[in-house]
Amino acid sequence: MRKRTLRTGMRMVLSALIIIVISSFYHGVVGAFLSLSYDAEMRLYQFAIFLAACMGSYGVVLSAFGLILPAMQNDLRIRVMPLLILIVALVALFFYLLAATFDVPTEPIRDRLRPGETITI
Repeated sequence: MRKRTLRTGMRMVLSALIIIVISSFYHGVVGAFLSLSYDAEMRLYQFAIFLAACMGSYGVVLSAFGLILPAMQNDLRIRVMPLLILIVALVALFFYLLAATFDVPTEPIRDRLRPGETITI
């Protein structure tokens, strides 16, 4: 097992998970921070999911090669377990946030007034 290659692949998977969590659950916050319109926010979300899919798939392939390739001399000091714990923690955070979104009621959409419209109280 070539730990250096495995660690690099696991870092790519970890980065993909971070991008997925941020883009899935906090895209509204990122869009408000960058002052994006709704369409631009959706494009940012789609790009982030595409980027995460690319990084995650490359990380999985790299990790598979790391498991297959023979070890090198300088792989003895490399630790893989902390990255594995971080990946498991991020997957758990993703499912926690996913379950938490089922309990939150949806907010009604507030349409803006068009020119000439008034509010009747």
